Formats: sequence, structure tokens, C-alpha cells
Amino acid sequence: MRFEFQQARWDEPLLNEKSRKGRVGASIPPWDDVREVSTLLPEGMLREELNLPELSEPEVVRHYVRLSQMNFGTDSGIYPLGSCTMKYNPKINDRIASHSTLTRMHPLQPEDTIQGVLAMMYELQEALCEIGGMCACTLQPAAGAAGEFTGLLIARKYHGSRGDHRDEIIIPDSAHGTNPASAVMAGFKVIEIKSAPDGSVDLDALKGALSERTAAFMITNPSTLGIFEKNICEIQQACHDAGALLYYDGANLNALMGISRPGDMGFDIMHYNLHKTFSTPHGGGGPGAGPVAVTAELAKFLPVPVVVKEGNTYKLDHDRPDSIGKVKGFYGNVGVLIRAWAYIKTLGAEGLKRTSELAVLNASYIRSRIESVYPVPFNAPSKHEFVASADFLKENGGSAKDVAKMLAERGLHPPTNYFPLIVSEALMIEPTESETMEELDRFCDALLDIAKSDPEEWKKAPRTTTVSRVDDITAAKNLILNWNQLPRE
Repeated sequence: MRFEFQQARWDEPLLNEKSRKGRVGASIPPWDDVREVSTLLPEGMLREELNLPELSEPEVVRHYVRLSQMNFGTDSGIYPLGSCTMKYNPKINDRIASHSTLTRMHPLQPEDTIQGVLAMMYELQEALCEIGGMCACTLQPAAGAAGEFTGLLIARKYHGSRGDHRDEIIIPDSAHGTNPASAVMAGFKVIEIKSAPDGSVDLDALKGALSERTAAFMITNPSTLGIFEKNICEIQQACHDAGALLYYDGANLNALMGISRPGDMGFDIMHYNLHKTFSTPHGGGGPGAGPVAVTAELAKFLPVPVVVKEGNTYKLDHDRPDSIGKVKGFYGNVGVLIRAWAYIKTLGAEGLKRTSELAVLNASYIRSRIESVYPVPFNAPSKHEFVASADFLKENGGSAKDVAKMLAERGLHPPTNYFPLIVSEALMIEPTESETMEELDRFCDALLDIAKSDPEEWKKAPRTTTVSRVDDITAAKNLILNWNQLPRE
């Protein structure tokens, strides 16, 4: 079965290349004051004339529409990136976040003039604490990795306040790459432990690594393999017995909402990825949001300010002498926070629980359809994602990368490739809860069709996309940083 899909392919130059002298896209009323601007500003504030492109409004609109037609996003189709969770963002969230009463605010306005947005931020803090089973929350961190960094700074301050010198963070070998990076940035040494044969945390390895130098154990649950940690109670007991904190990476909270809470499992610190679990935009470098929630014992270390409620008034609390300080300008990426607030308020408790149930159901359905062809190495029930292997394609010269290219040729975004590293030729698949049965079947049918297709065709794909197959090695060695360097037909 073939899936014909023709992506738009425009020979679209840069705006500077399309520019024509004197062409305008907006009419600005003349300034009544005829004095030169240069006479009104201090000399140190003057700069050279900007070399901005000169285009009409239709030219600008068509340029960006063409670029969007050459790209792929969640509005185009299923986006099954495992671990990254490319969740659909309801358009109503964008409408609310872009309302003029929000976009025209200034972050330094007096608190009594921004009670509405403070109320929304406070409600989001409270909702996140309830969902995670935690006691206090900060909304400041600008992304999941920034949340990790913030949480680890809190761990460092906590141990330091007790006169306890702990400089090691333990991380499983299946962890997200940001975990060790964040730990190093926070001043810790990383201790990696191997996974058990069933993909879970190796309890013996963990206990062997725990010591008086362990500050925290960072873990994602369900794991990056999509497997719920069956020994989570023993894990938290071992960590706490050793005086270490337990850190929850919220990347996979999408599988647990309304069903299980990290706080109830004994976690001390957790971060949320609002783009992964609460539908805000993701990708392109931001903006993002990675709120951090903690237990009551750690609440005093949260960054300043924290939104608090006194009577019927909302305030920004800066008077926190034990705080780690600020981790983001102003109060975080408020537009992203408002989208998450709208998502939670729209769904409510039962809706969030149903979201997780459908995410698990969709992933389990895809797995049941393809695992006889694409083996799933760890035989445990899947949650919202699972990791299959394309290793069997090697005997005919194929790879997970070839599967990805063939999916792109069929108009489908590929899943995450080659992660986690403990699975050979990994295909990490997470469909999210918003996909229909028809879209899930289209994805499964394409995977099964690729597995039985002619191996000679694998290396030719993709042929229907804007950019055809790239020579990865050449691309890495010879960077093209200018449009004029691109080869033209």
C-alpha cells in the first residue's frame, strides 16, 4: 500500500533578496513635529540606519505561507516524537494568550493593575501542585532543562543549609540527555547506573552508587522506555535512607495525570514540561516553560518571586531569604503559562485523567499493531510511549534512519530515532491522546509497508519533501549558512 503525499516545494528566496527600494507594506501617518529624530535623542542612543527589507504586505504574507507549506507540524498530521511529546495545542489557548489585555501588559506594572494575570498564575501553581502531589511551585523556569537546573540548585541549597556536602547526582543510563547536562551546570558530578534487563532501574546498582556524597537521584517515571518503575517505593526508600533527594523528571507525566502523583511516590522535587503535558507550543528554541514543584520542606528555597494570595489579593512575594534567587527575567514566560492554565481549566480533573488514559491507549494500540514486525525489546506494558527496534532491517542494509526517511516520503513525521541509546536502531513512538483511530492506522500501515518494501528504495527516500535526502557527514562538515550557497536547479 502506498501513501501519496506531495509537500509544497517553493523556490523561496530570503526577504532581503525579494526587497525592492521604496516598496512598503504599511502606511504610517506623517509626524507633525518636523524636527529630526537625531536632535531629540542623546548621541549615544543613535545607530546606523537599519537595512530592513522593503516589501508589500502580500509579498510578506505569501513568503511566510510558503515557508509554512514547506514545513511539517502538528497541524499537518501525527507527530509521534517519543519523549518530546508534540501535543496538539488547542487554538482557543492561543486566542486567550494573545488577548490584548494580556499582550499589552508590562511586567513592571503595579500589582494592583495585574490582578487577573496574577490570579491565573496562582491558579496554575495550585493546579500543578495538585496534579503532582507537591506543596509549592515556581513558574519561572523557561523550559524543562531550565526546570532541571532550578530543581538541582534547590537540592544544592538544601544540602548546604544542613552543612551537608553532597556533590553527586545519580542518573540511569536511559535518562534524557538534559539530566546530566543540568547536573553538571549546577555543579555536580554525574554518576550513571545501568538499567536492569527488564529496562527498569537496577536496584542493586542504585544502592551501590548511593553514598554520603549523593545529593539526588534523577529519574523519569514512566521511564524513557515507556515503562512504569515497578520498584519506585524501594527506590525512594533507598534514596531517603542515604540522605539523598528524589528528583522527578516530568517528561512523561503525560501518562499519569489523575492516575498517580510523583509526590505520592515520595519525590521531593519535580519539574513539569508544559509543552509536553499541558499543550503549549514546543520546538524552535522556545519559548517554553518548566515549572518546578517541591515538598513543604524545600518550599523556602524556591526562586523569587512566587505568586501568593492574601485574602482576595494576589501578590508577588520577594521576601524569601532562603531563596536560590531568580532563574528567569521577570516572572517566567507568561504567555506559555496562560496557555497551560487554559488547558487545565478547560479539561478539569476528569478531562486530564481521560487525556492520560487515551495517551496510554493510543500508544498501546500502535505497539499491538507493529510489534510482530518491529520488536519491542523490553516486554513490559507500555504507557504513553514505547521503544521499538528497526534492528532487523540491518540484514538488508537498512536502519531506523531509513524508516524515518520513508515515513517522511509518505507525509508522516517520523518518531524519535536512536534514543534511548540502550535500544539498537531505536524508534521511540508517542502518538499523544489527540490522534484519531484513522490517523493511528495510517501511521501503522506506513510502518508495516516500509518493512516489506524494496530495500533498494530505502536509501532514495525522501523524494516528495522540500529537502531530499541529506548527506549527514557532508552537511556536518560543510555548513551552508547563506541562501546563496544553496545549489539551484
